[in-house]
Amino acid sequence: MAWLIRLLSLALLLTTPALGAPQGSFSDFLKGFEPKALAAGVSEATWRAATDGLTPDPNVPKLVESQPEFTTPMWEYLDKRVTAGRIERGIAAIKKNAALFQDVGKRTGVDPYILGAIWGMETDYGAVLGNGKLIRPIIRSLATLVYERRGRLKEDEADFIAALKLLQMNGLRPDELVGSWAGAIGHLQVNPSNVVAHGMDGDGDGKIDLHRSLADALATSAKFLLDLGYRPGLDWGFEVDVPAGFDYLLATRDEMRPVSFFAERGVRRVKGKPFGDVTTPVFLYAPTGQGGPKFLMTQNYLVLKGYNFSDSYALSVAHMTDRLKGGGAFVSEWPRGTKFPNLGQRKAIQQALIDLKLYQGVVDGRIGPVSQAAYARFQAQQGEVADGFITLKSYEELVAATR
Repeated sequence: MAWLIRLLSLALLLTTPALGAPQGSFSDFLKGFEPKALAAGVSEATWRAATDGLTPDPNVPKLVESQPEFTTPMWEYLDKRVTAGRIERGIAAIKKNAALFQDVGKRTGVDPYILGAIWGMETDYGAVLGNGKLIRPIIRSLATLVYERRGRLKEDEADFIAALKLLQMNGLRPDELVGSWAGAIGHLQVNPSNVVAHGMDGDGDGKIDLHRSLADALATSAKFLLDLGYRPGLDWGFEVDVPAGFDYLLATRDEMRPVSFFAERGVRRVKGKPFGDVTTPVFLYAPTGQGGPKFLMTQNYLVLKGYNFSDSYALSVAHMTDRLKGGGAFVSEWPRGTKFPNLGQRKAIQQALIDLKLYQGVVDGRIGPVSQAAYARFQAQQGEVADGFITLKSYEELVAATR
C-alpha cells in the first residue's frame, strides 16, 4: 500500500546521519542550486527575489541535532505536551471554532479532534504563530538545511523548491512565507512539499493560506491525512493489559493482525472495556517494554507517523485526541526511574547488534523500531523477556556479549 511504502521510506531516513558536511561556501551552493530550481519551474525573477543577499541561518544546525522527539524519554515528551493547560485550551479553542471543526469533519471524514490535537501540538492552537523567535521566513531556513546536507537532503531540496513555488504561485515576498526552522507552515505545520501536494482552500477565498486561515490549515491537514491512508471512523488504537508470559516478539509492526489474535492470547483493554470490531487489523506497541503502557495500534496510528515519524509525537497526538474528548490519562505507569544510554553508548549498542548479526542498519545512535527489534532478538537468545526496550542495562549486556 502507498501509505506503508511512504512510512517505510521515512523509517530509512531516520537511519541516516543528522547532518552531512556543507560543500563550499553558501553563495557557491546557491549558484549551484539555481539551475535545479529553474528546471523545476521556479522563475528567474522568483529565484532572484528569494536568494539575493541571502545568508545561512546559524541556528539551524543545532536545532537539527536537538529535536526532542528523538532525544527525550517518551513520558517526558508526553508530560510536556499533553498538559492540563493545553487540554483546557484545546477544548475551548475547538468550542470557539465548533462550526469549522464540524464542517471539516463532515466533509472529509477525518476525526476533528485529531486535527485539534495536531493543532495544539504544533502551534498551541495558533498561539505561537506570532512568535518571531519560532516563526520566521522559511526560505532562509530551508536553504540552510539543504546547504548543511542533513540526512534527508532529497526531501529538504524538494521543500526548498516547493517553498519557492509557493512564493511564485501566491505572489508573496520571501518575508511573507513564514514557518518553523524546518520549513513547516501554518496552524498545523505542514511542510511546503505537502502544501503543494495536499493544499486545500478551506474558506473558499481562492487562496491557500495555512498561516492566516485556520479553515485552510484544517482542510489541508485533513486531506494530507486522507492521502496518507487515514480511514474515517477508525480509532488510532487503545491501551491494553498484556498477561505475564506473553511473547513480546509478537509486538511488531511488520505484520498487522486482527484484534482477535491478541485477545486469544490474553490481551485485554484496560478498565475492562470491550473490544469493538475484533477483525480490525492492529499491532501491539510496547514503547517501554513490559514495564509501561502498552497499546493495540491501528493503521491510523501509522498515518500519524506519516505526519511526523516520531512515535513520541504520534502517541502524543493520539492521546491528546482522547483527552480533548474527555478521556483520562493512561492507566499503566511509565518506568520513570529508567536509566538510558548516552549517544556514544547507543551507537555502541547498534554496533554490538551488528557484530552479533542481529542488526543491519546504520550506526547513528537513533534508537527506533529497527534497533529495538534487533535487541528483542538478542533478549530472546538470552532467555529474557524479548520486549526490545533499550536501557543502560542493554548497553552493559551487549558490551559483555561482544567482548
